[in-house]
Amino acid sequence: MSQPKEYEGREVTVIFESRRCLHAAERVRGLPHVFDLYGRPWVQPDGAAADRVAEVVRRCPSGALQYRLADGSAEEPDRPTTVTRSLAGQLAIRGDLDIRTAYGDRHETRVMLCGCGASGNQPYCDHSGLCAER
Repeated sequence: MSQPKEYEGREVTVIFESRRCLHAAERVRGLPHVFDLYGRPWVQPDGAAADRVAEVVRRCPSGALQYRLADGSAEEPDRPTTVTRSLAGQLAIRGDLDIRTAYGDRHETRVMLCGCGASGNQPYCDHSGLCAER
């Protein structure tokens, strides 16, 4: 599995794991000057206040985007944990999660899990199966 890329700012670091990205575009709609798909680097964490960057990152349903504040704190999980099944079959889960993968166990706060079994990035959805057709 590819390693997440970290974009360090003065007050917030944005972490991006490309294999989990489902292109929901929440980051662009939220702060297009911070998340510029055509810029290099494409994430400019100092382009807005840290709390605003964190708010937009939390909108990412797949968890491909995460953040860590300069004081070392990270995203607090939603309580209670929620599970929502999309029309395409994916399971969107938000909360205090321990996910077991072939690459090891991971602590997460947001994930989009494969509902059709065809993902090449199990247990995460990668839109390679039936869910890509809906």
